[in-house]
Amino acid sequence: MWVWMVRINKFLNWFSIVVLVGLGVSCGQNQTNLKQSARALRNCADEQILTEAQQTAIRQQINADEKSRQIAEIFRQKVRGGLNGNVLVAQKGMVLYKNCFGLGHFERSQRDTLVEDSKFQLASLSKTFTAVGTLKLIEAGKLTFEDTIQKFYPDFPYHGISIRELLSHRSGLPNYQYAFDDSMKVNFYKKEKPYPTNATIMHWFATVKPTPRPYNIPGRGFSYSNTNYMVLASIIEKVTGQTYETFIHKNIFEPLGMHQTFVATTKNDSINHHRTAGYQWNRRIPKDYYDDVVGDKGIYSTTGDLFRWYRALNADCLLPKKMLAEAFIPRSFERKGAKNYGYGFRMMLNDTKQPEYIYHSGWWKGYNTMFWFSPKDEYVIIILGNRYNTTVYRVKELIDVLHGGANSKVSSEESEVEI
Repeated sequence: MWVWMVRINKFLNWFSIVVLVGLGVSCGQNQTNLKQSARALRNCADEQILTEAQQTAIRQQINADEKSRQIAEIFRQKVRGGLNGNVLVAQKGMVLYKNCFGLGHFERSQRDTLVEDSKFQLASLSKTFTAVGTLKLIEAGKLTFEDTIQKFYPDFPYHGISIRELLSHRSGLPNYQYAFDDSMKVNFYKKEKPYPTNATIMHWFATVKPTPRPYNIPGRGFSYSNTNYMVLASIIEKVTGQTYETFIHKNIFEPLGMHQTFVATTKNDSINHHRTAGYQWNRRIPKDYYDDVVGDKGIYSTTGDLFRWYRALNADCLLPKKMLAEAFIPRSFERKGAKNYGYGFRMMLNDTKQPEYIYHSGWWKGYNTMFWFSPKDEYVIIILGNRYNTTVYRVKELIDVLHGGANSKVSSEESEVEI
């Protein structure tokens, strides 16, 4: 009996060593795979390194010098029209034009000239990151398109709304900025007057009586509402156990090398270097009551980092091609016209009802932003402004130049895009 026990113990010891060695190798492989994955992500967003011969060939192919000259003239006109901000235009991986116009702060005590690393509030352009973050969780099996809000927030009063409908603005949810009315600001927060967060708004929706009336029943039609992306950010936090800020940083900003990009709620003084302020007619707009509500807005970035974002969206490294393509499928056809919305991205459709242009714009307290690209012609237009000016949204002239002087199908009215 004793002999058998010794043999069993020897076998167990030997088996344990094999398992531990195997685990060690597995953990090492996992760490290696993670590093390789992170490196691949960063590489896909890196600026394409071209030989001199390749650069010359591309410049000739797209008539880069003439396009750069015309683009510069268009922006000179925009500056005369009041544009204050940073711009970048690129085609086929080559920057045709970039520049900084004006000031980050207008006050004498803080006056500073805009530089390439100046950081702007992206406003609704932030929704593109929330959408891709949500798609990453769906790809990882932590969410499904058909999950409803009640799966994560059982007390939320609007039923039958899926992740799919939140992403495509087809939920019918009322805009929290209008529903969360002035009486709530005065009475509910009378003592401390804190800035509400996503958790505050979600709790308010669950407890307020009467429940604010929805715009529509789920799925019936398109109705743009910031509440959709505030709720998506809240679901991201619930599913991951991380703040929205932490999740987006770890899964998008850091892997893509977007080191100048952050969420407004980030508590880190170093990010304030070259952080701009928003202005209306040269009057600085103070911190807004809703500035700490994120997902629908709240991301700060630079033209350079958004160029990295564009490159990642057009590569197969951020998400599998099939999953990323979901974001660029038009979802609403109730209204006639070329404009449509996918998952976190607006689009202009061609005659076959497919996206000709993909974009998102934004406005928030003095900031105007535009991110517009053409998958077919491989160009991107990035305009970030911090003094309210609607010329940011007028991109038709730029599109015509990038099409080689040909008149684009975008009309002047259509180029004045929604925000």
